[in-house]
Amino acid sequence: MKKLSNNSKPNLDLQDDKGVKQMSEGFGLELEEEIELAGGAWEENPEFESAVGRTLFDTPASKDNTVTVVVPKKKMGLIASQSLVRIGSLPPESDGDGRKYIGAVAEGPFAEPDGLRGDAPIMVVTTVRGGIFMPPYHVRVQVQVMGEEVDGSVVPPRFRPLPNSPVFVLDDEETADRLGLDGDIEIGYAVGFKDMRVRVPSNRKSVLFRHEGILGTTGGGKTTTVSGRICQYQKAGLATIVVDTEGEYTEIGEKTKDENMIKLLRRQDREPEGVKNVQVLHLVGRETTAPESATVIPFKLDFSSLSPYAAAEILGLPDAQRDRFFKVYNVVKLVLRDLNIFPRKGDKKEEQQVLEIDEFESGYPGVTLSRLIDITDFFIESMISKKQDKNSKKEEEKESEASMKGNATGFEPFNSEFKTQQARQIINRRISAVNTSSEISWHSLKSKLWGLHSTKVFDQPNAHSIPFKRVLKPGQVTIVDLSDTDSHIINNLVIANLLRGLQLQQEEAYKEAQRKGQKPTPAMIIIEEAHEFLSKDKIEKMENLFQQVARIARRGRKRWLGLTFVTQLPQHLPDEVLGLINNFVLHKISDTNVISRLKRSIGGIDEALWNRLPNLTPGQAIVFATSMTRPLLVSIDPTPCRLRMID
Repeated sequence: MKKLSNNSKPNLDLQDDKGVKQMSEGFGLELEEEIELAGGAWEENPEFESAVGRTLFDTPASKDNTVTVVVPKKKMGLIASQSLVRIGSLPPESDGDGRKYIGAVAEGPFAEPDGLRGDAPIMVVTTVRGGIFMPPYHVRVQVQVMGEEVDGSVVPPRFRPLPNSPVFVLDDEETADRLGLDGDIEIGYAVGFKDMRVRVPSNRKSVLFRHEGILGTTGGGKTTTVSGRICQYQKAGLATIVVDTEGEYTEIGEKTKDENMIKLLRRQDREPEGVKNVQVLHLVGRETTAPESATVIPFKLDFSSLSPYAAAEILGLPDAQRDRFFKVYNVVKLVLRDLNIFPRKGDKKEEQQVLEIDEFESGYPGVTLSRLIDITDFFIESMISKKQDKNSKKEEEKESEASMKGNATGFEPFNSEFKTQQARQIINRRISAVNTSSEISWHSLKSKLWGLHSTKVFDQPNAHSIPFKRVLKPGQVTIVDLSDTDSHIINNLVIANLLRGLQLQQEEAYKEAQRKGQKPTPAMIIIEEAHEFLSKDKIEKMENLFQQVARIARRGRKRWLGLTFVTQLPQHLPDEVLGLINNFVLHKISDTNVISRLKRSIGGIDEALWNRLPNLTPGQAIVFATSMTRPLLVSIDPTPCRLRMID
């Protein structure tokens, strides 16, 4: 401001009775004249009057893409955790750069006294001695810069916001738009906002069908999240398939009776309701936890639909038994052809089917467990026969006689087509061409095959396979109840069979929809206790099974077939599985080692949210979807349907 001249210096020498100097009568006019000469009184740019705060200078502790913003006390209620802000700047003629940025509150708000540290001695001593010292204070937040705003679009930032730049809080409508929260699948409310719904779209192939992981410790709210998703998917017309290893979802067709859930629902002006169009599938000969009112369908497993490589991995066969398993499998295929069982002579369709079989993805038609056991017994009989004749015949005579021998061990085949003399000769001729050794290993293989066969869930003649076409109807919810199997091996064989069958059916539906110029029915497969299906400890021994899942994940995305992996032990999920997942719902996880591992696999979640993960309350979760521009802490909606095993 311009200095006052000697001639215009106000007269300040007048004093009142108490010795206090008084201003001259013309002082006000003289001051206004000087202000006018200096350019007029200072006025804040009208564009910045609604700013909630200002950016500060950087410090040695500053981090890339984050800035510190201070907010006066009177405006502290306008900004909250996860709020989106617009950081403006003065125009170039006012020493600014005119740039605008969009950012999100990553840390804070934190209340700090003006001009003092929060832990300053005067603050501590006063409090300890029971006094009250409340100095003027402000709020500090750390804002993560999401991008620079250029012509209404947000692009990657090339610069940092300047100090003293005004900061504005975006309203809820613009925030929801910037975060990409539109969609028909409702998840819950964003924490830190009064009434902002978090949604994801089910009609975009690039979102849910790029697969999802719902992770968290027991009691964190995963079951509520999953059941809520099932309700939403059903209403959106998706076909939803749930692999339920504990029988938690079999009563989902009925409305909840949980008093706490009912209270939470009514706060949102909602009422309890059951999920529509629910059917429960369970293995033949096994019990189900479904209520009497539910539609219940027993099903069998077809061993011939399983890839022999996946089956060998799930059975956990060591190298020696694995080698013998494939010898048996190959002999069964040859014998089926020799006996005109499959493919039948002259049947061009079956001949073509044989040429198209990829045993890394599916099995060979007609290869049943009982036939595998029969051929294994023939191998054992052949070795015993050779052992008996070892000291009495030459090798050539022995092999010739062994091929004609009927029943050295006294076993009787399960399958009638193997009982004739002609069939025995064909089988023994095929076996004689295979190098055999180690009778103990053959007996061990037979024991494992017999163990599977004794469950009576494979190849049952009076039972039906999974009705995949019925399962993939619009709005159909299918609960696959595996609560009565008591076997991880059986569960994993069911899941492998289910995934392969659903993929094939969806492939057909996709081709049919393309011919008609339509979209196929979107489908979502939810796998509970996913760590038991694809364990980190077993992934090296189950390479083929993982590759099969990976192929389904890649192909499924293009054909509206999504996978959701749910687990309370995310540390047991291999990195290869985490690499398939692009959408996450993270409930409370207390183990810091698990969090560190997830950080390496999941990008886009800032450190402040990771720090909150161990302390989330039941029902809270960090949600990130490919349709969202950044992760959010969300209060998950209560479920309106009934769940079992919920306290």
